[in-house]
Amino acid sequence: MFRIYALVSLALFASGLQAQDAWPTKPISMVVAFPPGGVADIVGRPLAVAMEKTLKQPILVLNRPGAGGAVGTTAAAKAAPDGYTILMSLSSISIFPVSDPINGRPAPYQLSDFAPIALVTADPTVLVVAADGPYKTIQDFIASAKAYPERMNYSSSGVYGTLHVAMEMFASAAGIKMFHIPYQGGGPAVAALLGGQVHALASGPAAAIGQIKGGKMRALAGWGDKRLPLMPELPTFKELGFQDVEFYIWSGVFAPAATPAPLIARLRDALRAAVIDPAFKGAMEKVQTPISYLDAPAFATFLAQDAARLKVAVEKIGKVAVK
Repeated sequence: MFRIYALVSLALFASGLQAQDAWPTKPISMVVAFPPGGVADIVGRPLAVAMEKTLKQPILVLNRPGAGGAVGTTAAAKAAPDGYTILMSLSSISIFPVSDPINGRPAPYQLSDFAPIALVTADPTVLVVAADGPYKTIQDFIASAKAYPERMNYSSSGVYGTLHVAMEMFASAAGIKMFHIPYQGGGPAVAALLGGQVHALASGPAAAIGQIKGGKMRALAGWGDKRLPLMPELPTFKELGFQDVEFYIWSGVFAPAATPAPLIARLRDALRAAVIDPAFKGAMEKVQTPISYLDAPAFATFLAQDAARLKVAVEKIGKVAVK
């Protein structure tokens, strides 16, 4: 009986290995936890096309917006760990495990629910306003915000999303209070500024550079530790004398944590090839977003450091009422 059991177990194990060797045998879903038009979507779509060349299967981009990215991210965390669901995420993935408990809610997921595959891009956010508006410098903006507390407003990708946290970090350092209007992603947040519905926005450069060059937006300052190469004239908040105002909107790919190691290795290989694919590089150059590739081990280290920094920032902001 033991010998029969052992033979059956061995057969099942061999069958599992063969299934992994054959993977993928059907399309893969890439969850983007934001609407079209934001950084995750701008990076995710050409990346998916490039990854298909290695994996030999279609990668279907599924936009799952809501709650600043928490809805799609949670769905990806709970997906079957079979390699057929991956997540294109932003730095906000580190925020919700901290912000929800602050607001008396259970965390929708933990970072440990994910296996980091690769960091793809990493850009500091930039503060943008309408080009035809009254704010020519950051000093103009702050003066108006102090004169009209909580009457100046800004859009974001959602409560505690990347753009919300970045703006609140700046507001805290500048000693101003603004009215927050959350949207369902970076794309709608940009549209709100262009439509005159809000006064300002903290945006990823990729989502704003076209509007800035087209004369529809004006950038006032950046959240990086140094100036952006594509906007060398734009000062950083650090240069302007504001401390603890540093924020990066990065994009990276994850899989559910229990995804088998051989499938993780295949995904890593596909990402490694995708970031040097001429078509993907061209797509990133078109939106002037530099590729900042880190493979899984280095990405895991980067993620831990960034999550620790964001935890401090979110805890400093504290509970934020949804308006």
